[in-house]
Amino acid sequence: MQDREEPRPWWNSAVEGDLASVDLKTDQPHSARIYDYFLGGKDNFPADRAAAEQALIGFPTARTGARENRAFLRRVTRFLAAQRGIRQFLDIGTGIPTSPNLHEIAQAAVPDARVVYADNDPIVLAHARALLASTPQGRTAYIDADLRDPAAILASTELRDTLDLARPVALSLIAVFHFIPDEADPYGIAARLLDALPSGSYLALSHATADLDPGAEELAATYRARGVSMTMRGRAAVERFFAGLELVEPGVVAAQRWRPDDPTLAGVADAEVSGYGGLARKP
Repeated sequence: MQDREEPRPWWNSAVEGDLASVDLKTDQPHSARIYDYFLGGKDNFPADRAAAEQALIGFPTARTGARENRAFLRRVTRFLAAQRGIRQFLDIGTGIPTSPNLHEIAQAAVPDARVVYADNDPIVLAHARALLASTPQGRTAYIDADLRDPAAILASTELRDTLDLARPVALSLIAVFHFIPDEADPYGIAARLLDALPSGSYLALSHATADLDPGAEELAATYRARGVSMTMRGRAAVERFFAGLELVEPGVVAAQRWRPDDPTLAGVADAEVSGYGGLARKP
């Protein structure tokens, strides 16, 4: 497939300055930039677009899944801030900023909300520093960190200076654990992060699955062929991330069916989304 002309991302001078000093490895696809492409963003490169287009051949509704996953993030964040009074959020695997971002949603409900973003892609961090501005009452911070190293995330100065780990925190792990293979102990990673948070904290998580459409395995195979680890997990395996926690109704469901804004609408089919979403409270 011939790459189309590379689009011009909307980068201000601050972003360009940050990017000039890092190796973006643009010849290698990255999950955050592939996701950006699915969402219609412009902060991706030929290798990312080639991987995405190949994935769409095997799983044509990948864009729908990405949009519904993003909508799940918006709903669950709004629910936590507006209905559960959560004022602290730790979002790991942030991805390239797409407005409204998590802090915008949370701070619209509680202006003093504090948010820490963590990601391991330099382009994500460059955008975060330049574009994710907090309200005057709240605060945002950004960590260059990998989910596979939870100790580094928890020990970071940015996190410790922004969040009070003696008070409830919403841990947001949206569409990230399917990039962590079993041998990297994804459940252990989740447990170590949750162990550091107090009672009353929450885990918001979404995860790709082939339960709802076996064709989703072709999507995962395309990612792996391009050097990006991806593991589809069934409902029981996704529910295992919430072990020991109190699931909020309706439990672990197809992402678009988690407390939809208009429950009278049927919405898109589960097979088009092929992702689970859930929220649970730490007792």
